[in-house]
Amino acid sequence: MKRVMKKKLSPAAWVATLCGLGFLTGAPGSLGSAVALVLYLFVPIPWPGIVAAAALGLWASQVSASELGAEDPAPIIIDEVVGMWVSLWALPVSFSLPAFFLFRILDILKPFPICTAEKLPGGLGIMADDVLGGVLCNLLLQSFNWVIWGRGWLRGLFS
Repeated sequence: MKRVMKKKLSPAAWVATLCGLGFLTGAPGSLGSAVALVLYLFVPIPWPGIVAAAALGLWASQVSASELGAEDPAPIIIDEVVGMWVSLWALPVSFSLPAFFLFRILDILKPFPICTAEKLPGGLGIMADDVLGGVLCNLLLQSFNWVIWGRGWLRGLFS
């Protein structure tokens, strides 16, 4: 039987793993996305807050990846949180579940250009693929909202 060593998390790992939540499941990305969704529903995060979380996540994921000895360790889920918040930004609440599922699909399949962003070095690569996935998810859902109902921030761009 393997013995599991319990170490105290560094402040960076604490942030990167959402207080250790990233270690609790075999699907940490889905857990991180779900936590982000619930947080966003109760406290919609303004754009500057998303940018601040991304900057904090960049630092935390860089340091934590080094501490955990892997390029993109699965327990690091701050990237999913930021990506999910980008997915949800400026969308109606009714788009929350479609945003969750579309973001997870994009995060798992990693179509171009997400797969390219993932190859960036260190914390930048950890964060960039999920932020880009969030941008693509948001643009797709904003487009749907604009085409079907004529609403959303895209409407102002083309009106």
